[in-house]
Amino acid sequence: MNSRQALVIVDAQVNMFDEKFSIFDGDRIINVLSNLINKAHAKDVPVIYIRNNGGEGEPDESGTPGWEIHPSIIPQTNDVVIDKQGPDAFDNTNLEKTLKKQGIDNLVIAGMQTEMCVESSSRRAVELGYKVILVEDGHSTFNFDDLNAEDEISRVNSEMRAIAEVKTADSIAF
Repeated sequence: MNSRQALVIVDAQVNMFDEKFSIFDGDRIINVLSNLINKAHAKDVPVIYIRNNGGEGEPDESGTPGWEIHPSIIPQTNDVVIDKQGPDAFDNTNLEKTLKKQGIDNLVIAGMQTEMCVESSSRRAVELGYKVILVEDGHSTFNFDDLNAEDEISRVNSEMRAIAEVKTADSIAF
């Protein structure tokens, strides 16, 4: 059986790019995501957006401007948007059902937040038997007082190498 790929874009929502508190290297990340999406569309590779539904008053509260997918990478007609309510994109969502229905067994994963949703969803995908490629330069997080974004990106890339492929966006071919 041939391997079938999908590009999974995790939580690339407006709230991640807020002028007051934005993810690390946000402009570069959105360009990387946009380029990956264009490459996937050019090869008819499914693009699946994961969107976090934050609680009331949170920056990504459902239906608020911060909850929307970033305007630079708006989903196209055939793209799938799956809403979630926790770090793991498979938990209480129809993601696995959607992948199985399309015969997808190979996931290219990029997006936000490195140490939360990207890492949790990537690890869960591996546990479920998917071949995972984490986009080394295609995920980011925030700089918090007790967490350095560059260090977290590096840690997750390093740890994921033990269970998945970690490749730069330029080296990914669909």
